Amino acid sequence: MAQELYSVEQVADRLGLHVRTVRGYVRDERLKAVRIGKQYRISAADLAAFTGAPPPSAAPRSAEATSIVELEGIDRATAGRLTTHVHASIHGQGLRVETVHDPDRARLKLVVIGGLAGSADLLRLVADLSEAL
Repeated sequence: MAQELYSVEQVADRLGLHVRTVRGYVRDERLKAVRIGKQYRISAADLAAFTGAPPPSAAPRSAEATSIVELEGIDRATAGRLTTHVHASIHGQGLRVETVHDPDRARLKLVVIGGLAGSADLLRLVADLSEAL
């Protein structure tokens, strides 16, 4: 994971200080820095700690599932009812559902994309509805 590093000049500009002042803070170990060659680099977290600002937070973790469900022996009317019920149940869930009905093969395909918990709930609903057919 790459972390953002600032030069002494950038830190001085951000804080409204002279470059020599920032170098002095680094030499006095009041501002933590890494020496790369002949130059200092200050991480965003170390700068935040020095200024008392909250450290930059990492991006929140998220997980998403993509599921494909194929239901066999589904006629057009049943596919319509099932599709309507599925689309009505995902309102406000943050899920995306695509449906395709192949009348020649009597097959309904559902593609569910979204969060893990919401996808699991929807898949349980589809399982219950398909057993009731």
